[in-house]
Amino acid sequence: MIAETELLSLLQRGEHKAMEDIYRYYWEEVLDAAYKRVREEEIAQDICQEIFISLWENRETIELKGSLSAYFMGAVKYRVINYFRSSQVKEKHQEDLRLLMRENTGLSAAQGLILKELHLEVEEAIQELPERMRLIFSMSRREEKTIREISEELDLSAQTVKNQISSALKVMKKRLSYLLLMTICILFI
Repeated sequence: MIAETELLSLLQRGEHKAMEDIYRYYWEEVLDAAYKRVREEEIAQDICQEIFISLWENRETIELKGSLSAYFMGAVKYRVINYFRSSQVKEKHQEDLRLLMRENTGLSAAQGLILKELHLEVEEAIQELPERMRLIFSMSRREEKTIREISEELDLSAQTVKNQISSALKVMKKRLSYLLLMTICILFI
């Protein structure tokens, strides 16, 4: 393999061969580091793939202060942190929803019915959004995709995705503002 500095220079100029060489040389090290932290092969492979994709996408602006190996170990660390952070948040939301919707949460039958109605109201409000806004909002909130993932998947700018999500939230907030008061009344009265 040629020197790291030469590889980086070629990479920054968009040379695919340089990226292939970097990938071939470092992928196993990156995969092993990710696997040691997450202990799931599929997730480690996803993290590894994301890191190399990010390197290629940011090749023109990347500034390495150390070796490529150090760069990759840092990237693994941050990707793993983000993975656990997002999975913990997702699990917390799912558990909160399960607890809220369970019949044995101490809610009366009437309160449980009202909560289900509130859920239907939210679903109706989502369905009333314009088609593209609804798609982007659903990808963001239901599928928990990042702005970047949505923009890549739909071939839109990140700013367009942000604007659509922001607009959807404003519409939903306006349309459903009365639900907060109702929820408070249901749960605490």
